[in-house]
Amino acid sequence: MLRFALPILFAFAGISPALCDDAGQAPPSDKAAEMQSMKDFLQANSDCREFTDSCSYCVVTDGRADCSTPQIACVKKEYQCTARSGK
Repeated sequence: MLRFALPILFAFAGISPALCDDAGQAPPSDKAAEMQSMKDFLQANSDCREFTDSCSYCVVTDGRADCSTPQIACVKKEYQCTARSGK
């Protein structure tokens, strides 16, 4: 009997949900709320031709941003212009 009960207990233990106490954690920081959308960044920096958020690298062509695939395990930061047009 124990021979059959033990595998069943392990099966139930494997599919049981993990419980944690999220109530003690602080709400998301205001830093996330301050993150600018790409559209807002481009409107505020109309002369910017290349920019990054430390995850993707983007080039602005005809007012449209073409960005690389985000790097693995990156930490997104605020957009920073890395090259401006010479207007």
